[in-house]
Amino acid sequence: MRARTSTRPLGVLPLALVAAVLAGPVAHHQDTRLVIVTGGGDAARAVQQAGGTLLRRLPLVHGVVARLDGQLAGFTVTPDRALSVSGRTGPATGPITARDALGLGAPAGQGAGVTVAIVDTGVADVAELAGRVRHVDVTGDGTGDGFGHGTFVAALVAGKTLGVAPGASVLDVRVGHDDGSTSLVDVMAGLQAVAEDPSVSVVNLSMSTDGDVPPLTEALDALWAMGDTVVVPAGNTGPDKGTVTSPGSDPTLLTAGALDGKAVADWSGRGGQGMAKPDLVAPGAHLLSAAVPGSVIWQQHPDARNGDAAFVGSGTSFSTALVSGAAAVLVAQRPQLSPYQVKALVMRSASNVGGSRTATGAGGLNLGAALAHKTPHGQSDADSAVGETPWDASSWSASSWSARQWAARQWSARQWSARQWSARQWSARQWSANTWG
Repeated sequence: MRARTSTRPLGVLPLALVAAVLAGPVAHHQDTRLVIVTGGGDAARAVQQAGGTLLRRLPLVHGVVARLDGQLAGFTVTPDRALSVSGRTGPATGPITARDALGLGAPAGQGAGVTVAIVDTGVADVAELAGRVRHVDVTGDGTGDGFGHGTFVAALVAGKTLGVAPGASVLDVRVGHDDGSTSLVDVMAGLQAVAEDPSVSVVNLSMSTDGDVPPLTEALDALWAMGDTVVVPAGNTGPDKGTVTSPGSDPTLLTAGALDGKAVADWSGRGGQGMAKPDLVAPGAHLLSAAVPGSVIWQQHPDARNGDAAFVGSGTSFSTALVSGAAAVLVAQRPQLSPYQVKALVMRSASNVGGSRTATGAGGLNLGAALAHKTPHGQSDADSAVGETPWDASSWSASSWSARQWAARQWSARQWSARQWSARQWSARQWSANTWG
């Protein structure tokens, strides 16, 4: 729970006040006049004085969502932009559950008492998660998961038979529409909702966008400072160096690459070029999880079905979910862990994986070893364990925020098993046999 830490970003309003000023769901637009305004001053007043329209306050980043033409002196004005989700599928051959992939025993309530926020396309009320999901919708579409990705991720985290943390609760923060599309404004609204829920300890964000978008990483770093372990994917644009996607390139956050069997998947994003990422790798290929019958992926990709209520998929979206589940189990065991300590534990205890550190990070997720490992004493010890200092300007090389890191190819055909999530949504190329198989 966030109450275990006293660190909060400067300027975040008390919960009751935030709830009072937060506007309703922001409509989905592709209009460059829809912007996020951030900065050190009163963004709301600046927008109004400039003749703009204030739509939503974002205390998490000291900013607002607004309709505004032009720029504002002293503020950063970031236009809304699309985040697209897509992929392709193949036969559901050789599926493996998250628990089997990590060598875990039978589910026994691991993660009980911990809430994981799943910021995604929504989470359907499936049997794997029955009684443990609360819903927040910022899209205006209502709750549910017409696309199918968020439910798949949530069940890998906390499914009663399929999840790493079967006792954990889920805060479903729906930021994606039924076609899988979303936008920066919707995601920022979702992260604001996470900030207002003190029960959250772990945040799973299995998506990214194109271009340099400071408000997104500012929001994720602020959640980390509040005590939430934020887990993000390395992306699926490997095997070249420097292909870790954003926000996975953020040095603060916990970034997961993907294993395919005992080796790093060729499509898993690699570090290099100034990026000490990924932090570790976890199983991410041919994983079995909950499906939403009737959803887009269910209807369009029958070969990936496994029975009447399950699907098989691959990609760093799903290795991220396994790491989020592991973080929930660790926090349940030791409620006072900080995000830096969680990150240090999973990295220190990681298993050896063949390949360069730019591909493997610290190695493979080993939850059993992490549970047995001693707790790092204080942030300096945790920093030493992960081989980095808390984020500062020098940590962000130009390559960390390069155009290719936020490019459409990050979400390409191989991204639901390589580049599963591209702007070319659901094209024939995008769903290969690797993808959901």
